Amino acid sequence: MSDATTTTTPTPAGGPAAPETRPDDSRGSRLLREITTGNAAISVLAVVLALVVSGLLIGFTDPTVQSTLGYFASRPTDFFQAFGQTVGGAYSSLFQGAVYNFRVDGFAAGIRPLTETLNYSVPLIAAGLGVALAFRVGLFNIGARGQMLVAAGAAGWVGFSFDLPLAVHLPLALLAGIAGGAVWGGLVGLLKARTGAHEVILTIMLNYIAFYLISFALRTPGLLQAPGSPNPKSPATLPSAVLPDLFGARYNLNWGFILVIVVTAVVWWLINRSTLGFRFRAVGENPHAARTAGMDVKNIYLYAMLISGALAGVAGSTQVLGTLTTGFTAGIDAGIGFDAITVALLGRSRPWGVFGAGVLFGALKAGGYSMQAANGVPIDIVLVVQSLIVLFVAAPPLVRSIFRLPAPGARRAPRASKKEAVVTK
Repeated sequence: MSDATTTTTPTPAGGPAAPETRPDDSRGSRLLREITTGNAAISVLAVVLALVVSGLLIGFTDPTVQSTLGYFASRPTDFFQAFGQTVGGAYSSLFQGAVYNFRVDGFAAGIRPLTETLNYSVPLIAAGLGVALAFRVGLFNIGARGQMLVAAGAAGWVGFSFDLPLAVHLPLALLAGIAGGAVWGGLVGLLKARTGAHEVILTIMLNYIAFYLISFALRTPGLLQAPGSPNPKSPATLPSAVLPDLFGARYNLNWGFILVIVVTAVVWWLINRSTLGFRFRAVGENPHAARTAGMDVKNIYLYAMLISGALAGVAGSTQVLGTLTTGFTAGIDAGIGFDAITVALLGRSRPWGVFGAGVLFGALKAGGYSMQAANGVPIDIVLVVQSLIVLFVAAPPLVRSIFRLPAPGARRAPRASKKEAVVTK
């Protein structure tokens, strides 16, 4: 992969064409594009590899499996039996904690883990869509955490400050959170468009600013701190601003899941069917060519970060306005802002791919607690799985070499015909 686009021009003597380089695109932007928009099969295989490697870690760190290694030469079957039981039990618990619990009676009780998975996936999907949209424009938005925190502060303040009917209060709180995230993301786009500052540096710094700003507000009476409380915590969200339960109080899933389905469909339409989405994709593929075609690249960067921040704002708003009725702290983002980067990478920056990746990560989070409780497997194994997914997704050549997949655009050499074989002999 070279640093410049190559064209050919004939030599004066009529010999072979000489390459002429043109600095249309940088190596970094093309590498980012390959990682975020590559073959979907790579994402699936990355998950498979991550689960396999994590299974090996689970097996070899189990005390029972380790004890069988002491006499492996004499009775190897004990090792394989213990290893299979350990890994199989861990992943069985993961499934029962994330999808369906076979140990309880009744379908209504057995399906509860799936609703937990979907509940965990709501902010992951929304924030992942924000990161993915920025990827499609060639921007690396790692500021979802800060955008979520500002959105949570805005939505939370509206949620506990006004006593309004549900039909007015809930939409108003959601819009406040979305606007807060959009402003925080749009600030990055504005600075990049007007000053040329790098979005990675900007988003990192704004993450810290947002965290300490919200922390300050939660410690200051009259801003976000609960009246009469010495703790850095907000007042409880009023019931009129809480997202209603989707299937009743028995399950934690609320209407935020329906909201992210609608948001995913809107983002898909925006990217694939709208004029603005075409400009996003054009700038993401080659900003120099887009500028030559008459597109205002600077404004496109601004619009992209505004929308990206608004999507992260949806994530922050649903965190505060979900079933949370006891107030929130500065840890309301719960690491989702950084998990969203992995979700966007695994989803290949495609809206429905991000949706599926968000559900998968929600399942890992929901099932991880069950795996720890039932089998004593550390919850950190879930973080190992997520990290390995990032590793394999970010290294497509490694995955292709393991599974012997052809490189993109590679063609098989044509088979020689019988006549050619005879002539060759």
